[in-house]
Amino acid sequence: MELSPQAAKPVIDVRGLTKDYYLGEIVVPALRGIDLQIFPGEMVAIMGPSGSGKSTLMNMIGCLDSPTSGEYYLDSLLVSDLHDDDLAVVRNQKIGFVFQKYNLLPRIDAIENVALPLRYSKNTDNMRQRAEAALQAVGLGDRMRHKPNELSGGQQQRVAIARALVNEPAILLADEPTGNLDSQSGREIMELLLKLNQQQNTTIVLVTHDPTVAANAERIVQLFDGLVKSPEAIS
Repeated sequence: MELSPQAAKPVIDVRGLTKDYYLGEIVVPALRGIDLQIFPGEMVAIMGPSGSGKSTLMNMIGCLDSPTSGEYYLDSLLVSDLHDDDLAVVRNQKIGFVFQKYNLLPRIDAIENVALPLRYSKNTDNMRQRAEAALQAVGLGDRMRHKPNELSGGQQQRVAIARALVNEPAILLADEPTGNLDSQSGREIMELLLKLNQQQNTTIVLVTHDPTVAANAERIVQLFDGLVKSPEAIS
C-alpha cells in the first residue's frame, strides 16, 4: 500500500516490546523485543506456530495486557504504561474486537448486541441509528430484530463485526475470525473484511493459523519464538 504523507504516521507502533511470564522462579519469555508498525488502512495478518507469541502480541495490541518492557503507541497514544482502568477505556474507544467465538449475548437481538459498546462508553447519542447503520454495513439490515439463535454462524459473525465497528475504532482486531465457520461462510466473512478495508479504509489486524485467510492481507507478519521473522527468513 502506498502511503500519502498524511497517512505516514502508524496507527500501531510497537517498539522493543517484551513480555515475561513467571512459573514460580522460572521466567518464560513470550515476547523478546517486538518492533512493529501498522499504518492506517492496512490489512495485516499475524501468523506463527503455537507458542510463537501470537496470542501474547494480540493481547498487547488489544490493550488486554501490559508489556514487561518496551513501548506501544496506539493512534499516537502511549498505552503501554496505562493501568487497567485506563486500558479499558482505550479498548472501548479505539479497538474493535472480532473473535473466533462470536461472544454475542443470547437473550438480546442483533441491534442490542451491536449497541453494547456504545452503552459501555456512555456514548449513547443516536445509539440506535448508529447500531442500525453498522448492521446495514455488514449486510444484515433485515436481521436486526433476530436473536443469535435465529442466525447462522456467518450471520452471527457479521453481527460481531458490526459490534466491533459501531464505535468507529482506530483498528479492527480479528482473532481467527473464520475459525468456527464452514468454508462458504468463512469466504463471505473474509470478503466482508476486505470490503471494509478497501472501501472504508478500515485498519484490520488478523491473527490466524490459516494461510488462506492470511493470503487476503497486504502484509504477513511471521512470529517465531517471540520475535518477528525477517521477510528474508520466510520461505
